[in-house]
Amino acid sequence: MANKAFQKIYTKITQITKATVSLKATDVGYDELATINGKLGQVVKIMNDEITLQVFGGTEGIPNDAEVIFIGKSPTLKVSDQLAGRFFDAFGYPIDGGPDVEGVEVEIGGPSVNPVRRKQPSELIATGIAGIDLNNTLVSGQKIPFFADPDQPYNQVMANVALRAKADKIILGGMGLTNDDYLYFKQVFDNAGALDRIISFVNTTENPPVERLLVPDMALTAAEYFAVEKNESVLVLLTDMTLYADALSIVSNRMDQIPSKDSMPGSLYSDLAKIYEKAVQFPDGGSITIIAVTTLSGGDITHAIPDNTGYITEGQLFLRRDTEIGKVIVDPFRSLSRLKQLVIGKKTREDHPQVMNAAVRLFADAANARTKQENGFDLTDYDMRSLTFARDYSNEILAIDVNISTEEMLNTTWNLFGKHFKKEEVGLREEFVTKYWSEN
Repeated sequence: MANKAFQKIYTKITQITKATVSLKATDVGYDELATINGKLGQVVKIMNDEITLQVFGGTEGIPNDAEVIFIGKSPTLKVSDQLAGRFFDAFGYPIDGGPDVEGVEVEIGGPSVNPVRRKQPSELIATGIAGIDLNNTLVSGQKIPFFADPDQPYNQVMANVALRAKADKIILGGMGLTNDDYLYFKQVFDNAGALDRIISFVNTTENPPVERLLVPDMALTAAEYFAVEKNESVLVLLTDMTLYADALSIVSNRMDQIPSKDSMPGSLYSDLAKIYEKAVQFPDGGSITIIAVTTLSGGDITHAIPDNTGYITEGQLFLRRDTEIGKVIVDPFRSLSRLKQLVIGKKTREDHPQVMNAAVRLFADAANARTKQENGFDLTDYDMRSLTFARDYSNEILAIDVNISTEEMLNTTWNLFGKHFKKEEVGLREEFVTKYWSEN
């Protein structure tokens, strides 16, 4: 070992796997960065003086006598208002051709906010997507995943949420994005003139998978700056957490850890919780809300990634293709926002809870009618009307391309009630019927 300007340099590697190298070293900390033969790595395991580093670019071409230089710090991000409107890689370096950011250097991946400093979430986050705002309303400081099949347009949904959401800052953490997806996000944000409030950290499929592990921490470090220092409401969009978890399993499997369910590392729950628990509402008005895409394998909700995610988060948003209308909708039966009761009818119009419940009940009646139809039973007049209501409701409310205000969502749903049903069939409170019912 040699010391060069206080940097610890080692030249004897004891073990090399596809993603990690091990060596004997002292006075090294967890998450500390090092260069191995010029490639960047990070400390992931310390056993006495045996140190294991994950090598972001893979270990190909690294000899046993490679120079390992410990940098003496964890990954950092420079935070300031200059972050706004910029695209960065997983290490926080600009990839948009713009200048380097000047600001305060902050270590990423710090602890979550002390619960004493948290306030119960009570502010509405409107996304403009009716399947969310009407049925599964989001609250500032909430953490919620989108469960979606890999072939669904979840990145388009994320881009739409970024453009429509009523938040001061939107931070996108893209993990394993295709180049097309990256360019799509860039173009959509540019064209909408919304870049000034959007910050993006991107790892594409061309970058090493292990680099994805830095993206959520980068995004959340930026989020904490704007929420804590500037008292702003920040919405963090993470896509795709399944690819993040896959990168975790690459590292843990290469370290010969015994895999847990679905070949995931045993630490999966705490690895995911460390990210999601950064969601918070501060008493002073700043907040971090997290929406994260988790792609499903063949719709399997029991896989370790969605399964663990569901325990940590406050509900889920479920995307599915509605064969009746040929569009992707936010499924009202499998979606759930556990915090919506904190804002519906309080921060939204008084009739919101009633309208939401009535619409989902009538949508369920249509599902029963469809089952009767498929089994060859005769349909009643009510069944027929519930089916046409469900088609209109899917088209005008649940489809992800619907972009209207919460007020318009409620009015549209009242119109559909009046178009397809009698007042007594809808079962709404008399005062609301008198005030909002519209005959069609």
